[in-house]
Amino acid sequence: MSAVCLENVYKLYNKVPVVNDLSITIEPGEIFGLLGPNGAGKSTTIRMLIALTRPTQGIIRVAGYDVVTQPAQVKRNIGVVLQQTSVDSDWTVWENLEFHGRMHHIPKSQRQELIEQWLDYVDLRDRKHDLVKTLSGGMKRRLQIARALLHQPNILFLDEPTVGLDPQNRRRLWEIIQNLNQQGMTILLTTHYMEEVEFLCERIGIMEAGKLIELGTLQQLRAKYGEAVILKQMGDREGTREAGRIESSFFPTLEAANGYIDGLPDRTGMMVRASNLEDIFVKLTGHQLD
Repeated sequence: MSAVCLENVYKLYNKVPVVNDLSITIEPGEIFGLLGPNGAGKSTTIRMLIALTRPTQGIIRVAGYDVVTQPAQVKRNIGVVLQQTSVDSDWTVWENLEFHGRMHHIPKSQRQELIEQWLDYVDLRDRKHDLVKTLSGGMKRRLQIARALLHQPNILFLDEPTVGLDPQNRRRLWEIIQNLNQQGMTILLTTHYMEEVEFLCERIGIMEAGKLIELGTLQQLRAKYGEAVILKQMGDREGTREAGRIESSFFPTLEAANGYIDGLPDRTGMMVRASNLEDIFVKLTGHQLD
């Protein structure tokens, strides 16, 4: 049984499709990255997966349960960390987790043990009696992760979990995500950081205008579009100012790209390098992911 399955899913607002015939399957134990420019339909897709909004058409199953007819079972099996800080700033770290545990009807003795366990896991045990408003951004995000894991879900949804964090805190969260996955947790991740997807995700789905336009591992995408790119810095052309724009061309291999550039009489402003996910994303969508 797949961990997450979307079959021909549509979501319409005012008869306009925000998600348009989307089909994705995520296997148990996989880290899946979902990318797309602003307005591509990622957030709406997440909201449908966590049973906050219903699909207009199509079937969505999470942990084997239908999100429309079995939303309570879905919510018992998932943890969610949204981009917005959703913990209560006027409560202590412990009070936030205690409230969440009670909402999930975790017995008191087990609840106390789990709170201590996950506070240890995210390095917040020494801050458990502090008000959330006194925590740094990275600490608040780690608290959100602890809360999402408290009821021991099978699947974790992370919607831009490291946005706004400094590099050190981002790396710490990467370690937490990797460790959770090594313990068998299925994770769906949306992010604006390409290197995050390259580092963490086994497969990548790219959305544009509500549609899934590409799906595969990074290796599969590079093999399909080209393992090398030639980048060219553009300058003046026909009286227009284009300085600063980068034009890219894909080649199957670095050898092919180097062979092409070696035959040019003028290589000013040009360079060859291995292709990456951002190159492919820009080629497919025409957007930088920011």
